[in-house]
Amino acid sequence: MDGKPVDQPASCSICGRREAVYFRPYSGERLCRRCFLKSIERKVRRTISQYEMFNPDDRIAIALSGGKDSLTLLHIMHKIERDFPKAELYAITVDEGIKGYRDEALENAVKACEKLEIKHLVVSFKELFDITLDEIAETIKGVEGELTPCSYCGVLRRRALNIAAKELGATKIATAHSLDDEIQTLILNIIHGDVLKIARLPQDSPEAKNFIPRVKPLREIPEAEIAFYAYLTGISFQSRVCPYAPQALRSEVRFFLNQLEENHPGIKYTIYHSLEKLKSLIQPPSKPEITFCRICGEPASKPICEVCNMLDRLKKLKSQS
Repeated sequence: MDGKPVDQPASCSICGRREAVYFRPYSGERLCRRCFLKSIERKVRRTISQYEMFNPDDRIAIALSGGKDSLTLLHIMHKIERDFPKAELYAITVDEGIKGYRDEALENAVKACEKLEIKHLVVSFKELFDITLDEIAETIKGVEGELTPCSYCGVLRRRALNIAAKELGATKIATAHSLDDEIQTLILNIIHGDVLKIARLPQDSPEAKNFIPRVKPLREIPEAEIAFYAYLTGISFQSRVCPYAPQALRSEVRFFLNQLEENHPGIKYTIYHSLEKLKSLIQPPSKPEITFCRICGEPASKPICEVCNMLDRLKKLKSQS
């Protein structure tokens, strides 16, 4: 566990005046509500500055799922945007079509945007690809060697976000990937043998017409601290886990890393900083030539993009059933 509420009275390690509400095992700090919130917001600002994520006049689209991470990102970015009057903030929610799960998150996303007066665009797999994730899961069920629903979801979600961002005229897409997400991805890349992906910087995106660059302002914030930030600020978020998540290898990696952090506080940051060092040692792969898919016209590194290949495979599987 990256941190926890303080169970015994203690003064804040930073201000020394107010009672602490949160303990960080990896730093030994006990923080009051105000200092905890400020520390998170300060770290996000520092990350944005370090990686030069935004320009003062960017039109930023927040990928808003309705979970704790994305709603916290929306809240913090709304605060930061006040200092940049030329910048504009939007939100995009992708409805994957998961019965009994997506409705609550969508409602939280809509309410948050209404409260903050942020323009909100909702797009769905059904309207864009004529299939829901539930239908995808049913189609691939029991097919030997087939991808997981999460693999399909990740590819289709990225395309949906790009389409929606173009519709809004966005110049950047901000996703709510946390420290945990970053190191989970590192481990997964190693497991899958995709070591060269480590060399890519977090803000790297293919430079192509019609592809909106993506950034990760929360990449140095532990997931547990994002959750506590949401709790302290009264953000309503969906706490249920996606029903398809347990099928993904990422869930096992997440459990493994959390156990390591519990026994060795700070190990997630150690892995993260090791990742940064590795990037300077690994020769990055040459950027693939970006062309356009001959079927849908979207940016692609091959004649037919991954989305169109997936949709074609699903169509064939459906015809066989």
